[in-house]
Amino acid sequence: MRLFFALWPPGKTAHALAQWTHQVAHETGGTPTSSDQIHLTLAFLGEADPAKAFNAAQRVQGARHALPLDQAQYWKHNKSVWVGPQAMPAPLAQLVQRLHAALKDHGFALEDRPFAAHITLLRKAKPPKALPPLPQLEWPVNEVLLVRSRTSPKGSTYEPVERFPLL
Repeated sequence: MRLFFALWPPGKTAHALAQWTHQVAHETGGTPTSSDQIHLTLAFLGEADPAKAFNAAQRVQGARHALPLDQAQYWKHNKSVWVGPQAMPAPLAQLVQRLHAALKDHGFALEDRPFAAHITLLRKAKPPKALPPLPQLEWPVNEVLLVRSRTSPKGSTYEPVERFPLL
């Protein structure tokens, strides 16, 4: 199974992000992430045993917190538009550090680059003249999801496998 750990926004937040993305796509073109697929990846595992991933995540404790979405940028190198926090919330940094440590202890090989909290909303986009202001959004982080990714010619679809509540 192709797996990753992620945060998922509430429906209202995902809908607002999707509307903002369509506004950006009007100018830049590109492929928007559909509202039901919007997420923040915490750790990508690739082809992995779900039981092993579950065992690693069960050991991770994290605090509930709010995820601020106060920054939007265009990444020229991969032609994408993303949003995220300007400053990493301390509870998110601790959660990611603990999750990555638990996964490595269970034999998972993760990317070596530092974690950057971002939500990719638009791919294959041309550079925008300017990005519109983000709407006021609330993204309470109450759980971490273990997610299965399935790829097809139409793109990727995501299916939650397990939920891990935060305290």
